[in-house]
Amino acid sequence: MDIATIVGIVLAIGLMVGAILYGGPLLPFVDVPSILIVVCGSIAGMLVAFPASRMKSAIKVAKNAFATQPARAEEILLLMRDLSKRARREGVLALEEVGQNHEDDFVRRGIQMVVDGQTPEAIEDVLFSEIENISDRHSDGADIFDTLGMLAPAFGMIGTLIGLVQMLQNLEDPSKIGPAMAVALLTTFYGSVIANVFAIPVAKKLRGRSTSEVAEKTLVAQGLLSIVAGENPRFMADRLNAQLPPAQRLQEAS
Repeated sequence: MDIATIVGIVLAIGLMVGAILYGGPLLPFVDVPSILIVVCGSIAGMLVAFPASRMKSAIKVAKNAFATQPARAEEILLLMRDLSKRARREGVLALEEVGQNHEDDFVRRGIQMVVDGQTPEAIEDVLFSEIENISDRHSDGADIFDTLGMLAPAFGMIGTLIGLVQMLQNLEDPSKIGPAMAVALLTTFYGSVIANVFAIPVAKKLRGRSTSEVAEKTLVAQGLLSIVAGENPRFMADRLNAQLPPAQRLQEAS
């Protein structure tokens, strides 16, 4: 579980609730019509924007923002270096056992193509095509929450306009001005909260996770191509190491 995501959301909600309670009771900030306008309206807009199949995957995609994703760059560098050394010492067929037992499907298939004697061009085409497809799928998932971040404030504004119209129609009856004004203000409030506390931050985190995963799979692809080309393991490790931020680099690349 990614503690940072949970702490961020809880902290943001806690600060808002605390500010509300500091100035008065919480109940006036709960308005069912406003919630329905923003929540149901946003869902309706997303149903128009995306196919049903992508909407069904929204919950699964959202879980990725709350799941811990361990850094694997150092692990990948070590694996590629060890594979390169073993291939030079025993031949590429010796890599088959490692490939069959590895937990990552991308790594397994990449190693298997090397063992099968596929050309560097074919390996590069397959692996980088898959990386591109992974990036596209992740981008589609983040787009769902980007759209939610756009629609929620928009429906909040729609609710505000509805409330203002109702208020202006009932200026002669002071008892109706309050509820109409509540809808007018609270829909904007709810829309802003959904967008800025949940939707936009989740989309941002999903894109960051995607960037990290694509970078890691790119290291795998480049490492395997280096093995096929017969590069020196030390040079290969140094070359891959240079692509990483200093904090993620393998200190003993050779």
